[in-house]
Amino acid sequence: MTALGRTVFFAMLLMFTFGVYAQGNDDRPNIIIILTDDQSPYTLKSYGNAVCQTPNIDRLAASGMVLDAAYHMGSWSGAVCLPSRIMIMTGRTVWHIPSNAEWAKHPNLDRKDLVPADILDNTIPAVFNRAGYDTFRTCKDQNSYFAANKLFKTQHDKTKRGGDAESGSAWHGDRAVEFLDDHVKRGGDVPFLMYFGLSHPHDVRDGTPELLEKYGAYNAKQPPTEVNPKAPPLPVEYLPAHPFPNPHGHDRIRDEAQVSGVLTSRSEATIRNELGREYACIENIDVQVGRVLEKLKAMGELENTYILYTADHGIAVGRHGLTGKQNLYEHTWRVPMIVTGPGIKPGSRAPGNVYLMDILATICDFAGIDAPASNEGISFAPVARGQKQAVRETLYGVYSGGTKPGMRSVRQGDWKLIKVDAFDGKLRETQLFNLAENPYELVIEHHDPAVIKLTGNTPQANQRDLAEDPKYAAKRAELEALLLSEMKKHDDPYRLWDQE
Repeated sequence: MTALGRTVFFAMLLMFTFGVYAQGNDDRPNIIIILTDDQSPYTLKSYGNAVCQTPNIDRLAASGMVLDAAYHMGSWSGAVCLPSRIMIMTGRTVWHIPSNAEWAKHPNLDRKDLVPADILDNTIPAVFNRAGYDTFRTCKDQNSYFAANKLFKTQHDKTKRGGDAESGSAWHGDRAVEFLDDHVKRGGDVPFLMYFGLSHPHDVRDGTPELLEKYGAYNAKQPPTEVNPKAPPLPVEYLPAHPFPNPHGHDRIRDEAQVSGVLTSRSEATIRNELGREYACIENIDVQVGRVLEKLKAMGELENTYILYTADHGIAVGRHGLTGKQNLYEHTWRVPMIVTGPGIKPGSRAPGNVYLMDILATICDFAGIDAPASNEGISFAPVARGQKQAVRETLYGVYSGGTKPGMRSVRQGDWKLIKVDAFDGKLRETQLFNLAENPYELVIEHHDPAVIKLTGNTPQANQRDLAEDPKYAAKRAELEALLLSEMKKHDDPYRLWDQE
């Protein structure tokens, strides 16, 4: 080695030793994933809600892009958050993820062919740890991919659904702000990835006293009997009962019949009180988001940070006569998805046609990291940057947490098909909606004068289920074929009663 070569070698060695070369010039963007628990997009102003106050989340939407067609792929468990969160962590489809207790019921399927043996090494924290990111996580400690959660360099997981600072969302906010403070104290020489999860607005929706008062609600143990005029109005899709019973395939399930303050009641008083509790919890989440945004601004990192705001799935809370998350209507199958950061046009909007599992590929794209080979998601960074409107044409959804096969859905363009096959063939239903004409998937029961009086919404004649209308027979057949194709494509182990 020449004298010059030795000089360069020892200079580089010193740089690596003191972190100058590896860290000092690392200007890669930070990544923050904000994940709420059980939040429909319809609870946010950016998706049309005029009651729930979320100025900080609105600020994110105004500074970046709102995606109108973001979905979780579905669930094989009554705890819908479990597969949803595993899909986020792994970037894999619903029948290709680990920790699936349902596989024990499908002995003819070779799980090893569907879940890579090294999947844990290719989860979000593992990928970003290898890339030199400072990784952090705070979230609830239930129904998630526990082995992957432990890989974050800093982890603070507790389920916090109470109505004060210590037992509610502020606890997660405190942990996030502490991490950012510590990141600065450590020199802030490497970018960070923050998985900022909240335990609300999942039930029990115990809001803070001042926010409950604001939304005319209280933390009920039994269903209310009187309507508080300050409570939020009923949603457009409200029904006192679902058109056919137990579409989720359960005789009883906690989110449908065992939630404190709700139980089996779907009355106006019950639903409006529960919406008020939900909104109180969401506004409290918004406060925590604001704390993080202000801290980023003080650090000088706000402009170099990609932020994704989303939820593990939506939830009904009175829509279509349901209160839970075990369904495939738009209020529950869809999730909010707001993305902001370098190169994203403020105030922009696109369909996207994305799944939550696409997050891994997307944040890798933002960070300039190769997505792992095990990833099945598609980066929607080109959508966020305004280069395209969507990443796929067809969306497939599944709910198979009750009796099997359960519920399936497919959406392409404005058209959506939902099929239910449960209780050993005793419940078989098909629904067809044109979402351009009927975005809230209203059915004939919404045309009842008593329902119209409660919601203040008068449906148009074509805002109904079109599955049995002969004029749409060809469209139904087209979507039936498309659904079967998607089920095969995604290794769905079931077939519905009228499929091959």
